Amino acid sequence: MKILVLNGPNLNRLGKREPEIYGSETLDDIKERLQKLSDEFNVILDFKQSNHEGVLIDWIHEAEDTGVDGIVFNPGAYTHTSIAIRDAIAGVQVPVIEVHISNIHKRESFRHTSLLAAECVGQICGLGTLGYDLALRKFIGNE
Repeated sequence: MKILVLNGPNLNRLGKREPEIYGSETLDDIKERLQKLSDEFNVILDFKQSNHEGVLIDWIHEAEDTGVDGIVFNPGAYTHTSIAIRDAIAGVQVPVIEVHISNIHKRESFRHTSLLAAECVGQICGLGTLGYDLALRKFIGNE
C-alpha cells in the first residue's frame, strides 16, 4: 500500500505559526510519527508540503499515475479558495481524506466552507495533529 500525505500553504511553519491554534508540533514531528505507523503496517509513505497550488495539483495527478492508494491532505487555506484543487481531486480515482488541525467550523466564517470536502471520502478537523494518524489508519484499515 502507498499513501501520500500532502500539506498545503504555511504548514511548513507548524510549531512556529500561531501555536495557540495549531500547537507546537512541527511538520517533521508529524512525518516522523506517521512514518513509524506506516512502517508498522508495511505502508509506503510519501510526505510532501508546498505553498504552491499548482505543485499540489501536480502531486494529486501523479498520485493516480504512480498507483497511490490514498491521499491524506491538509490543504490549509486552499480548502476555502481552490476550485482548481477541487477539480484535481475530482479528476482522479485516488481517495482523499481532508485533514485540518483546527476546527474550521469554529473559526472565522470564511473558513466554514470547504470547496474540497464534497470530493473527498471524509474530513477530519479539530482533533489536532491526531487527524493525520486517524486518516492514515482509515486507509490502512485499522481505524
